[in-house]
Amino acid sequence: RTGSMQNNWTEALGSVNAYVQTLATSGGPDDQVTLAAFDSNGGKLDFQILRRQVKARDWRVVTDAEASPRGMTPLFDAIGQIVAIAEKDDPRRAVIVIMTDGEENASKEINRAGAKAALDRATAKGWESVFLGVDFGRFGDADSMGISASKQVGVSAGQFSANMENLARKSRAYADSAAGAPVEFNEADRALAGEDKVKQRDQGPTQTPPRGTPPQGQPNQ
Repeated sequence: RTGSMQNNWTEALGSVNAYVQTLATSGGPDDQVTLAAFDSNGGKLDFQILRRQVKARDWRVVTDAEASPRGMTPLFDAIGQIVAIAEKDDPRRAVIVIMTDGEENASKEINRAGAKAALDRATAKGWESVFLGVDFGRFGDADSMGISASKQVGVSAGQFSANMENLARKSRAYADSAAGAPVEFNEADRALAGEDKVKQRDQGPTQTPPRGTPPQGQPNQ
C-alpha cells in the first residue's frame, strides 16, 4: 500500500478479488486465503492483515475502504511477516504471492538475507513463492531473495485481473497435483500480463531472451 500504488490501487485490489473468485470456481472453494497490505508508517512497518484464512467461497470483496496507499516499501519486513503467518498456519500446500510496484526502501526488522531465509524455509516445505511487479519491471529484489526468473512477472496496467485469474488456475494445478506442479510463468503468461510493455519502460529495450527462457542450447531445469 505504498504511496506510488495510488494510480493502480483499485485495479490491484480488483485483481486480488479476481484471484479468489477464480479459486472458488475452479475446484477449490475450500481453499483458504490470507491477505495483508503493508507499508512503512512513521518509519515502522505497518502490516495489516485484511483477511485471515478465509475460504474462497466465503470471500468478502476487498475494497479501498479497508486500506489505501500512503507510505514506503518495507518489502523484506513484509515478506518475513507473511512467511511467519504461513508457518504458523502450516498448510500442506501454500502459494505466497508478493505484489509490489517498487523496490525495497524501508525495512527495519529484517534485511535481504533474512527475507531470503524466510522464503528458503517456505521452499523447503514445498510451498511456492511468486513475485508480481505491479506495472513494474525491475526484479533485482526478487533475484536476490532466490525467487527464480520463472516465478517472476511484470504486469502492465489493465492486465492485473487477467494475470491473477491465470495465477489462480496455476495455484489450483499446484494444489491438485500429487507432486505439487511448480507455479511458473511461460511466454504466453508473460504476453497475457503485458510484461514486455513494462520492461521496455523500466529497463529499456534489450536483446536478452524473455525471463525464464534458458540460453540457447540449455534445457529448462
